[in-house]
Amino acid sequence: MRINTEKSKTLINKTKYKVPFGTISITPDAKKIVDEVIRTKWLTRGKYVQAFEEKYAKLFGVKYAVSVSSGTDADCLACATLYDYGAKRNDEVIVPALTFIATGNAVFQAGFKPVFVDVKRETLNIDPDKIERAITKKTRAIMPVHLMGKPADMEKILRIAKKYNLCVIEDAAEAHGAEYKGKKVGSIGDMAAFSLYAAHIVTTIEGGIVITNDKKKAEILRSLRNHGIVGKFEARRIGFSAKMNEIEAAIGLGNIKIFSKILGKRRRNLLYLINKFRKYEEFFIFIKEESHEKIGPHAFSIIVKEDAGFTKDEFVEYFDKNGVDSRNLFYSIPTQCPSYSFLGHKLGDFPEAEFCSDNGTHIGIHQDIELSQLDYVDQVVASFLRSKGIKK
Repeated sequence: MRINTEKSKTLINKTKYKVPFGTISITPDAKKIVDEVIRTKWLTRGKYVQAFEEKYAKLFGVKYAVSVSSGTDADCLACATLYDYGAKRNDEVIVPALTFIATGNAVFQAGFKPVFVDVKRETLNIDPDKIERAITKKTRAIMPVHLMGKPADMEKILRIAKKYNLCVIEDAAEAHGAEYKGKKVGSIGDMAAFSLYAAHIVTTIEGGIVITNDKKKAEILRSLRNHGIVGKFEARRIGFSAKMNEIEAAIGLGNIKIFSKILGKRRRNLLYLINKFRKYEEFFIFIKEESHEKIGPHAFSIIVKEDAGFTKDEFVEYFDKNGVDSRNLFYSIPTQCPSYSFLGHKLGDFPEAEFCSDNGTHIGIHQDIELSQLDYVDQVVASFLRSKGIKK
């Protein structure tokens, strides 16, 4: 991980990577607030957490934002609000099979059962045409994930949710700044859960936040993050300990101040790399931006096609040897994560998610990456193809 200041003087952790995967921006304003917080000794949730929540809500055009201690907690607490609307333990929440494992874990932590639906390999997101067959009498919500910051097909998802009277919780962990048909991702469903982890566009180092336009849901969320307490010590519901602290909020406030700058740099990098990869379309499926959307870029996904003539492992190994840091494109949670084997799914049940995992990787396009580094990525890809006897 690399840390940078607003003055662009970077403190670089010396690694072998010419194109590192992630970064974090810490502004001078944030440092001043951290110093003040330490001086006053009020480090737990206070005025800066409240200020961060207010500014975050305004940034996304919603009425309420409730900060928590992680993106996983954001998903979990958003699900847990369902108990106030009649949900029972072990009821079901529909989620995509391909996502970071935190999505499934959060549903379990809230006391529900995740029901998995396959994805589309071209978008990485839940296939809305497969959602209805997964709905049962115990289904209470749909939690689409905007993977890599690419918006899920919210129009179809909302239509299904309305038909079956289901809550829609957007898992927007990686989708800060994304837009879908003119609406900001996070403001479309009943609630949206964001991760504020170090690698994301808005970060508090660790942390998460849930946004909504529903006053009641916001009140429930505030109670849930503090052991289910209302007022001083009235324990009204089963809750959690999931509060943000003042130091984290200080980092977040600094990020909000330079949000447009970070988002602009990431979007520039995304669109630049999309254009570079067009000449490699016969070998790779890569993240693309459609006319109805704006991606809030987290990373650049690359999936090796079935008939490419080489494997994902060979491609990733070449990246690594040549200084391009990468990560696996997550896993099919129900069939490729041993911790979920008790659900009884088997390989082949979610073929698209499994294909994406077996053949996919993703690389950084964050705000500290320059176009020259993306040119280098392009050169490494071309060199790899030449090493396989393919001239490009």
